[in-house]
Amino acid sequence: MRLPAFESVTVHEQPLAGGVACESAWMERCATTGRAEAHLWQAPVGLVVPRRYTLLPGWQAARDAATGEVQVRSSGGGLVPQGPGMWNLSLIWPAPGASPVDTTAVYLALCAELAAAFAQLGITATAQPVTGSFCDGRFNLAVDGRKLVGTAQAWRRVAGRPLVLAHAVIVVDADPARLTAQANDFEAALGSDTRYRADALTSVAIEAADAEVARRALQAIAGRFAHVLTPRG
Repeated sequence: MRLPAFESVTVHEQPLAGGVACESAWMERCATTGRAEAHLWQAPVGLVVPRRYTLLPGWQAARDAATGEVQVRSSGGGLVPQGPGMWNLSLIWPAPGASPVDTTAVYLALCAELAAAFAQLGITATAQPVTGSFCDGRFNLAVDGRKLVGTAQAWRRVAGRPLVLAHAVIVVDADPARLTAQANDFEAALGSDTRYRADALTSVAIEAADAEVARRALQAIAGRFAHVLTPRG
């Protein structure tokens, strides 16, 4: 399958506080207009966690001790560190119905478009699980077995209209060691035995051997989903 055409990809130059809430607002707008939306954005330093984390005994203490905002999302998966150099791609479009269909095809199409963008930077990425990475899943994009991108998908009815949200979190030029330490610190504060490995993660900057690759990476990613690149503060 092919993903829908997006008129533009909005690149948010300034970090978005409450990015999970922003995605909800974009979905509400899509439900009203019926037009697909695409956004590339960063969040301030913090974490996004699935709702099940809030049921753990150490939740409140871990949240109080965490650096930056801790956002709770309604979907499953694991925790994801946020901050400079960690870019989120949010794609939203009207769904054919309220029940999820062809979810695997959506993941494969998303991974294919992102892999094509990375190929423009000389990076070969493939869809696969990566043991030891945070928020591991079948549809990560990895380079030589190290995670570069995590993906997620949600189907929701908003204002009576069924919608799809396809999400990717991309390690552009964030430090894998810092991200992994951030995730491990939160797991430890929760009292969890789960730990992640820094060598299970990589970044676009590392794979392209170019510390200044961020702008080219964003342009390549946006160009795979729309012909028009719309910066927005």
